[in-house]
Amino acid sequence: MSVGGANLKAMDLSASQEFASRLQYLEEIGSTNTYLLEQAKDSAWPDFSVVVTDNQTSGRGRLDRVWEAGKGKALAVSVLVRPVEFGIDKYSWFPLMAGLAMHKTVASLIDAGDVGLKWPNDVQVNGEKISGILAEVTADGEGVVIGAGLNLFQSKAELPIPNATSLALCGVHGFSIDDVLVRYLAALKNLYLDFSDEQGDPVKSGLLESVIEVSSTIGRQVEVSLPDKSKFIGTAAGIDGEGRLLVAIAEPTEIRAVAAGDIEHLRQ
Repeated sequence: MSVGGANLKAMDLSASQEFASRLQYLEEIGSTNTYLLEQAKDSAWPDFSVVVTDNQTSGRGRLDRVWEAGKGKALAVSVLVRPVEFGIDKYSWFPLMAGLAMHKTVASLIDAGDVGLKWPNDVQVNGEKISGILAEVTADGEGVVIGAGLNLFQSKAELPIPNATSLALCGVHGFSIDDVLVRYLAALKNLYLDFSDEQGDPVKSGLLESVIEVSSTIGRQVEVSLPDKSKFIGTAAGIDGEGRLLVAIAEPTEIRAVAAGDIEHLRQ
């Protein structure tokens, strides 16, 4: 699918600007999240400020993984949110919210293929990762910086892991950064506003239902690797009101709620 015809080099972000209270494009940066977390100390960066680059040299992913791509090969975007309608107890929903927004973005660009959301926020196309999310709380605890990376133009050889893909590999060509970014920001902002209108209630806002609807994890047998290095196998049964993955295990029979960990989909 071809999207628009804008010149990537020109970096016209006029469409995306409409959804950001402040938008800054950086030609090169180590990490958009690290940069925006520092800027967040300044009130001149309001709610829904955005930093974006196509040349992130020291990106960070979940569980301290390194996320890097060659210049012009991937989109890295960080969004600062300063919610006033709800507090830090609801912040666990931001990574899932961003994953859902990126799922909507990718699904709007790809004509065919199975686009799924692997818990908590990895967007996959036919089981291959195309995007990941990292959300971090600001120093004052009153905001969150939501970082997202999306593979754009990488060939298979340029991707860091075997089970990854890019928009180009999925047959999407002729698009600009703005074409992609505006879709993500529009989706994320709409989800954020709906969530805020319901004081951070994932049920009333529809966020929980929407995340479950596109989940590629629920119903699958999974291996869970916890931060303490322990592992267990079970069936992903659902997501609770805190955004935790509910995993049913047979022996002993119980439901475990996973707040943080690495999930591997096992063959069915």
